[in-house]
Amino acid sequence: MAVRAVRGAIRLERDEREHLLDAVSELLTEILERNQIGTDDLISVIFTATSDLRSEFPALGARVLGFKDVPLLCAQEIDVPGALTRVIRVIVHAELDLPRASVQHVYLRGAEVLRKDIAQ
Repeated sequence: MAVRAVRGAIRLERDEREHLLDAVSELLTEILERNQIGTDDLISVIFTATSDLRSEFPALGARVLGFKDVPLLCAQEIDVPGALTRVIRVIVHAELDLPRASVQHVYLRGAEVLRKDIAQ
């Protein structure tokens, strides 16, 4: 068993609390399913949000999904001129039997442009 990091991102249509929570749930669910990760396998999750997303903490979406005793952290993404707007990024640390090359990183709803080299 090895510690692996799984990346992901999702772009939101608008900054509304329920929309943000639904998007985080969608992103995390897809990451867990594609990589066959159970909540007991999780070590920690770090979220970043662009400065235009302020309606809720992305970590709340993880708590609602059942990440009750998983350490979570939210931070603001660097505000680079011309960068994609309304994006939540995540890095999930988990214990996995997968080789690093088999980890599936997840980019949804237009966030695929952020990492075309690893998006699946």
